[in-house]
Amino acid sequence: MAASTFPLTDTQLDRYARHIVLKEIGGRGQAQLLAAHVVLIGAGGIGSPAIQYLAAAGIGRLTIIDNDRVDLSNLQRQTVFGTDDIGAPKAAAAARAVARLNPDVTVNPVVDRIEAANAAALLADADVVLDGCDNFATRLAVADAALTAHIPLVSAAIGQFEGQLAVFRGWEADKPCYRCFVGNDPDRADASCADQGVLGAMAGVLGSLAALEAIRAIIPFGVDSAGKLLIVDTLEFRFRTIALPKDPGCQACSA
Repeated sequence: MAASTFPLTDTQLDRYARHIVLKEIGGRGQAQLLAAHVVLIGAGGIGSPAIQYLAAAGIGRLTIIDNDRVDLSNLQRQTVFGTDDIGAPKAAAAARAVARLNPDVTVNPVVDRIEAANAAALLADADVVLDGCDNFATRLAVADAALTAHIPLVSAAIGQFEGQLAVFRGWEADKPCYRCFVGNDPDRADASCADQGVLGAMAGVLGSLAALEAIRAIIPFGVDSAGKLLIVDTLEFRFRTIALPKDPGCQACSA
């Protein structure tokens, strides 16, 4: 993380006042957020609310990686975009939205697909990676690069009326990596929102929770969430948390 800028300006004291009064964050913690760099994989259903809340929180640098364009069908859940953004690259449209929301935040929009060949370069110097993409092969490439670089990975997914969220720091002796959780099959079939449907507000719930965990990774507060899986089932009105064990035979992190 870059050196924090402290003390804050008068304008920043006003803007982030509700953070600063939290004893777990305070002025020094807010300065850490302003010095932090978060990389978001995908500006879709999960990325959209996460981008908004991370920008509002004053994360100093956001890198938004998405090679897709805004479609009319996205607007049911991807609230960072409006009707005028249809046809525009999502990363670029999200960057414009952040500029309107908070001038403290610098955005690097990357209109490209992240994969194994370029993941390490795209994640370079990130403090946290937030992955909300809808492609399993991409998730594995991002997870492997984050593990190698020792970057905390916040991973979120949604489908229909359900969602899940986990934080991975697999280089630590007692914490699992993403492959401990999902295995190694890059040909796993991806569940499409277009095929299965998704409640738009589910994206808001999981994207906001993912943003919260990215903030927690920068400024530790409360209970450490790494090594746990949060499962949200809105049909049953239920939140569950289960432990994710480290796989002693995992080829990615067991060594």
